[in-house]
Amino acid sequence: MKFLIAIALLACTVSGHSDWEDIEPRNIDSLVRIPPRGKAIEGRITNGEPAAEKQFPYQVGLMLYLDAGRAWCGGTLISNRWILTAAHCTDGINGVDVYLGATNRTDKTEAGQQIIHVGKKYVFVHEQWDASQLVNDISVIKLPVEIEFNEYVQPASLPKLGDSSLYTGEKTIASGWGRDSDAAKGASEILRWVEVPIMANNVCNRYYMGSVKDTNICISTKGKKSTCNGDSGGPLVLNDGSNTVIGATSFGIVFGCEVEFPGVFTRVTSYLGWIKEKTGISNE
Repeated sequence: MKFLIAIALLACTVSGHSDWEDIEPRNIDSLVRIPPRGKAIEGRITNGEPAAEKQFPYQVGLMLYLDAGRAWCGGTLISNRWILTAAHCTDGINGVDVYLGATNRTDKTEAGQQIIHVGKKYVFVHEQWDASQLVNDISVIKLPVEIEFNEYVQPASLPKLGDSSLYTGEKTIASGWGRDSDAAKGASEILRWVEVPIMANNVCNRYYMGSVKDTNICISTKGKKSTCNGDSGGPLVLNDGSNTVIGATSFGIVFGCEVEFPGVFTRVTSYLGWIKEKTGISNE
């Protein structure tokens, strides 16, 4: 059996009604967990800090519409038309509301916050996305109109085309909405963030028994600082002032977010050619 330990896509599920609670994961098989259709995905940053207004202008929230309900994920704004996120968030959706410039996602009157609806024809999931193997967990969303950048809404930078950096030991920032501990009963209304270092893939694979590929990138979660059930598709950026996005939140250990297992992301440098093909965007 390929997976020797239980791993989970970083999405909590919430019932299709309007609140943000009732977390309940579901198995794909006996080992790997994904959100059930018709349930809402929630994200959380454990033991992180509340974000200030305008602190992460590239952060995107995604309200996903499924046949039987709604779901929530994160994403990264990479241009005035395109969002980068995870395939396991957008696979099979009917449409999505894109939240831009938000800090308190539940406050629709918040300064700078705007919500744009996008139809499913503008959602592009990687053609080789494989939920059973958790590979190629990446997708992009095209906004129907060009947005205007301001102090609340700015794109992250992509790594340079052809960049093969491993980033091991580099300090990064992960961000997202949701519960801030394993014991929390519901999701946070406020965007949260955590600074975490990059872990070498060979070390990360000691925890995940070979499930981590070269197309993944891992963070150390010492001190119980981690992404968790949700935050799915959300940004991992270098903490060097460049706002370079190097990861999209993908999966973690199913036993909890504060057990100090590494968090696993889709490695953006592995997909720069695919992103350019789909969006026309590259950093050359």
